[in-house]
Amino acid sequence: MNRKIYAIALLAAAALALAIAGCGGGSDSSSSSATSNESTSAETDKGTEPVKAAPNAEEGTTFVSLGNVSGLGMVLVDSKGMTLYDFQKDSGTESSCYGECAQAWPPLLTKGEPQPSNGADASLLGTTERKDGTMQVTYDDHPLYGFVGDKAPGEANGNNVDAFGGEWYALNGSGEEPEEGGGGEEDSGGTTSGGGGYSGY
Repeated sequence: MNRKIYAIALLAAAALALAIAGCGGGSDSSSSSATSNESTSAETDKGTEPVKAAPNAEEGTTFVSLGNVSGLGMVLVDSKGMTLYDFQKDSGTESSCYGECAQAWPPLLTKGEPQPSNGADASLLGTTERKDGTMQVTYDDHPLYGFVGDKAPGEANGNNVDAFGGEWYALNGSGEEPEEGGGGEEDSGGTTSGGGGYSGY
């Protein structure tokens, strides 16, 4: 009887030993597999690392370029190719255009440093702070504006217009008014005759 109990005890001990060995091996295998997966994951992450955003991309970079306008030649344009203007009433880099004026001649605003393109001079680009705290782009110390009377690239209906107490002109790459005349001029009725059709000056 004692032998039978002893034999059963030996079998139970052997079975327990095998079970422990099996668990240990499984653990090693699982650990090795996890390490391999982590290594593969790290290599994958490294290979698909996102490209860093370009400077100012998160704010939206404002570009100033040169575009060809009939009768004026190459003048400053915005990123959509729309003609940009300077307001002779402005005092240096300080804008004089607010309210209704800014609705008709929207200031070219930026959240980052303006960038040159297509022949515009980087050394002439700058910014000035407006009364509302927004930053307006300047070129050769001239605050820049668009014009609601321009509907497509290549138009300069706001050139040589007298409105809101001063004259408006497109600017060439040197920051000067184009030598040739062109664009719109204000007629006696207070509307531009160059095709912009804006009234209410």
